[in-house]
Amino acid sequence: MPSDVPAMTLAEPPEPLPRELAALIRPELPGLYREIVAAIRRSVPEYGLQQGEAYERAIRLGVTQSLDTFADRVATPRKRAAHLAEVHRRLGRYEAQEGRSLDALQSAYRIGGRVAWRRAMRVGERHHVAAHVMSAFADALFAYIDELSELARQGYLEAEADSAERLESLRRRLLRTLVAEPPVPRHTVEDLAAQARWRLPEEVTPAALAPAERFPSLTALPDDVLADTAGPHPYLLFPGPFDDTRREALHVALGPVGAAVGLTVPLHRTADSLRWARQALDMAESGAIRAPSPVRVEDHLLTLWLLTDPALVEQMAGRQLEPLAAVTAGRRERLVETLRVWLTTRGTAGRIAEQLHVHPQTVRYRMRSLGQHFGSQLSEPERRFALEATLRALWLRDQADLPAGGPAGGRAEPPR
Repeated sequence: MPSDVPAMTLAEPPEPLPRELAALIRPELPGLYREIVAAIRRSVPEYGLQQGEAYERAIRLGVTQSLDTFADRVATPRKRAAHLAEVHRRLGRYEAQEGRSLDALQSAYRIGGRVAWRRAMRVGERHHVAAHVMSAFADALFAYIDELSELARQGYLEAEADSAERLESLRRRLLRTLVAEPPVPRHTVEDLAAQARWRLPEEVTPAALAPAERFPSLTALPDDVLADTAGPHPYLLFPGPFDDTRREALHVALGPVGAAVGLTVPLHRTADSLRWARQALDMAESGAIRAPSPVRVEDHLLTLWLLTDPALVEQMAGRQLEPLAAVTAGRRERLVETLRVWLTTRGTAGRIAEQLHVHPQTVRYRMRSLGQHFGSQLSEPERRFALEATLRALWLRDQADLPAGGPAGGRAEPPR
């Protein structure tokens, strides 16, 4: 039971009523029951539909026991009816489980109270009951209806909380299933999605979140977004593509908390896309990727590809730059930078000189030196591509200014 919904039992009437009123009330109860049910069905659309035999029995039990108990309380003010409290809580739980609104449930109680009071006034007039007695009767009746309504509300909220917790649990289980590796069979995913009331899309977009003690307002996210924020690597899953509307919702939900949005992929690639998003988030935190949150993986695919495995970059650099192994560190750094710009731009000596802020003659001298060290390798397409990819990875890594072998690495030393 939710902590903010305290358990309630039926209270005693505000003040004792003349016990002889019970004898006037009881003969009216069978007809009053029918009148109350008819009035509720006329006035509340949700109850105007045929609900089935089980529901009819529940309503009959609730109304008849309520009327009987009220008559008993008039006859014996101190008499308790603990079972009735459970009847109305159960009725409230049933209404929540059936998907009817709390407003409709509360309206039904108010209508029942008004119908009962109109009947009471007619009976009072017929039997010449004193006005002050009828006034006290009205106070007792409406206080009683309020009690029953509150009991039903408790049951409704209990069921709603239980349902919400179960649904949230199912959705977390579905989310973890979607990001499992290897992918879980489609039929298993479909069964879980049906239980979690989540419409299974053809494509999804995951988002990795930076760890945080709390997220400002995850409730700002649409209901179709799955979330798992309990672990050390929180993440979300958006059905379909990540558009401007999703971006705005994510901004409101996360505030200053960093995030990286993966690629929009088919369901069976969800784990891959989430992994890329987490790598992009790590690179953004290290400085290898410099972009505002949320980082979009699609904008940094080359960086992710080149820097996903820093240790492998180290190995590639050692092998690709082996011809410069005997060159001193300072000269090697200048030659490597010149080679990178040349491979990237295929520019003239003048253009390369502009980027390096040196004289064109210096570029020509360095290019002759590179030709001597690498020989025909610089004219071989595959070797040239490998060199360009390696130097691009080293350059991206150096932009983060981190030590070698870290998330973004540092300068590689060729073997000596």
